Amino acid sequence: MVKKIKTEEKQTKQVKTKAKVETKKVKAKKETVVKKAEVKVPITPIIKKAVKKDALKLKVPKGFTYGTGKRKCSIAKVWLFGGKGQIAVNEQELKAYIKRDCLCDVVKSPLNKLSLLSKYDARISVMGGGLTGQASAIQLGLARALVKLNPEFRKVLKEDSLLSRDSRIKERKKYGKKKARKGYQFRKR
Repeated sequence: MVKKIKTEEKQTKQVKTKAKVETKKVKAKKETVVKKAEVKVPITPIIKKAVKKDALKLKVPKGFTYGTGKRKCSIAKVWLFGGKGQIAVNEQELKAYIKRDCLCDVVKSPLNKLSLLSKYDARISVMGGGLTGQASAIQLGLARALVKLNPEFRKVLKEDSLLSRDSRIKERKKYGKKKARKGYQFRKR
């Protein structure tokens, strides 16, 4: 009786191991089918953009000045050096990264104020926040880098308050409210 139970247990173990092996084989077959279905994709405009993006890699020559800018949750690291007026943000052109013209003007405002737009190149690394915060952070970083480059620029940039950090941030939500100050709808009757 005991021998029969042991042999039955061995048979069930064997059946389970066979089932596991078969499922592994089926998964392997599915993976090979998926691998065979892969097709070479022709170069599309998206891939072309990626190829162009490599041309704007963060290559900064030795004679650079550095500035950091912050706004809301955004942090911008700016490297400024002599050149033809190219501005690269996160390894993309400025217009490609910041799509709105008004924000591009905000970024270029320190250089435009000093009429140095065609004399300097900038490589910028930005992280955090949205496009508006990032644009303002880049503006502050550029202004700080220009002041390091030439301390005489400080007076001109200070007039337009391009050197002051905008310290406004989002107010925290309070309990009993929908947002920081907005309350729930109240109905008297």
